[in-house]
Amino acid sequence: MSQNPSSLAANDLDAMKRIQQAYADIGAQLRQVIVGQDKVIEQLLIALFSRGHVILEGVPGLAKTLMISTLAKTLSLDFSRIQFTPDLMPADITGTEIIEENRSTGAREFKFLSGPLFANVVLADEINRTPPKTQAALLEAMQERQVTVGRVRHKLGSPFFVLATQNPIEQEGTYPLPEAQQDRFMFKVFVTYPSFSEEFEIAARTTSNQVEDIRPVLSGDQILELQDVVRKVPASDHALKYALALVRQTRVTEPGCPKFVKDWLSWGAGPRAVQNLIIGAKARALLYGRPSVSTDDIKALALPVLRHRILTNFTAASEGVTTDTVITRILEETPSKEGDLERDPRFQKIFAVA
Repeated sequence: MSQNPSSLAANDLDAMKRIQQAYADIGAQLRQVIVGQDKVIEQLLIALFSRGHVILEGVPGLAKTLMISTLAKTLSLDFSRIQFTPDLMPADITGTEIIEENRSTGAREFKFLSGPLFANVVLADEINRTPPKTQAALLEAMQERQVTVGRVRHKLGSPFFVLATQNPIEQEGTYPLPEAQQDRFMFKVFVTYPSFSEEFEIAARTTSNQVEDIRPVLSGDQILELQDVVRKVPASDHALKYALALVRQTRVTEPGCPKFVKDWLSWGAGPRAVQNLIIGAKARALLYGRPSVSTDDIKALALPVLRHRILTNFTAASEGVTTDTVITRILEETPSKEGDLERDPRFQKIFAVA
């Protein structure tokens, strides 16, 4: 059944105003250090309020690491930065057990020393430079919110937010992330070159004595409260169907899959893509002061949600077609207006009940 926007309680509407204010305040703090990149900052905050993780991809020198560390300063949370290297081992990030002598009894006992994953905001810098064994340890932390050392499971704190960076142009000495691990990231965000005016301002700022004063905006408890409010935002049946239509069209074996998708993709997105589209759209709706999800919210997040969850084939590569090309065309050919989507014969196949 469709949900009514009035289902948001009065205190939740107050929380919506707090999210808007926090968005504005965090943006103001970040703009002391970061020039431009407004869309990237918006997607980072959407992921934060949605309990999601993010990969930032861009060439060196685009302030990916600086953006993340500055964001962490605006939050009253524990922050750790892990520089991923080919010799990094799982124990280096999860922690390890040591034998310690009890001075009062003389007995020896195991003691767990926690690693840098035991923080609220974790920067995984150049994530694709570490071997699969270490990436697997990070995967457990991201998905299960825990790490396993020996036979003991150690719970991580809340909130827990992994922000990873990677460089798309250097492939030597890298270990590409498995599709299963990429799927655990809510967004894959491309950080692009600044415009002329933005780069002019960057040059002026960074070659002067300008001093930034970054202040915390949100505490951990406040973030957890706002994350709960995001999940209460109603999404209509039409919004859910629109998200399903976008994702199911990427699956080459499903009814209603467009011919260009079958020509260009070898693999499509799974159910986690739908979940992330909906929860991200709920957070975006609140950031823009709306108490319910619109198809515009889903459209705005289709690229960062889907680009790392679909796999192009040789034909696409030979024609210069990227995952963003495929997603953009799917968006163009999918009606967003209520009624138009449901009446389209191709989407009736997609929505057919087996």
